[in-house]
Amino acid sequence: MSEEFIEHRATDLDSRAEIAVASARAGAEVAVELFRTAVEVEHKSGKTDVVTRADRRAQNAVVDRIRSYDTDATVIGEENDAAQAVPGSGTVWIVDPIDGTNNFVRGNRNWATSVACLVDGEPVAAANILPALGDSYLGTPEGVTLNGDLVSVSTRSDPDRFAVVPTIWWGLDRREEYAAVLEAIVTRFGDLRRIGSAQASLSLLAGGTYEGVFTTVGAPAWDTVAGAALVRWAGGTVTDLDGSAWHHDTPGLVASNGRAHDELLAAAREATTTER
Repeated sequence: MSEEFIEHRATDLDSRAEIAVASARAGAEVAVELFRTAVEVEHKSGKTDVVTRADRRAQNAVVDRIRSYDTDATVIGEENDAAQAVPGSGTVWIVDPIDGTNNFVRGNRNWATSVACLVDGEPVAAANILPALGDSYLGTPEGVTLNGDLVSVSTRSDPDRFAVVPTIWWGLDRREEYAAVLEAIVTRFGDLRRIGSAQASLSLLAGGTYEGVFTTVGAPAWDTVAGAALVRWAGGTVTDLDGSAWHHDTPGLVASNGRAHDELLAAAREATTTER
């Protein structure tokens, strides 16, 4: 970082984007050093809700880097003692040190270190680093890059050629709904993918790999905000289950390349209304 950048800190769009990517990389470097090592796994709210010291150390690295440039930063994070409610005003940083911890502990490369910056409730910069895959997504309202190259959502418009990702997680008490989601995807679209990381899934949609990502359940801001912003900035569409503009505290999320968004919405609604 240049002295001029450090002096100005988070005072403009470019500097916020630089902080986002530098902070995400700092956390990703910590996490990837512990990837595929014998880290102890702890359980939080359930058998599939896990956390490791890699999550905590990576978040510390991200937050330390953010605050080295923005000393008064409000940081929302999944782990440690970071705040977890997103204020509607001011500058806010949203951090997920390892989105896809279940993948991480299984040695699966699909996980991300995620940082998003919001100003008065609106995203202005986002970075999703997938270090085990060697991919870095960075976005602002001006566009999205993957490893430095400008990318956009795919141009496929035929649902029969779509690859669609169900994301977040349906708890054991919502498995009938989960099954309905899977059925809706395989009957309406060309193929289904399950990535295991919402941020990775949304990043891949933004980069043109997939055509749709959706969930019928609510999700924390750290799982979704950066990726949803990347999709929008890459030319895609992100809504709630009613088709209205998505917000981080809205139950459900439907993201697409914008070519057949109504079909994604129909699939999500079908899953929430199916009785079994």
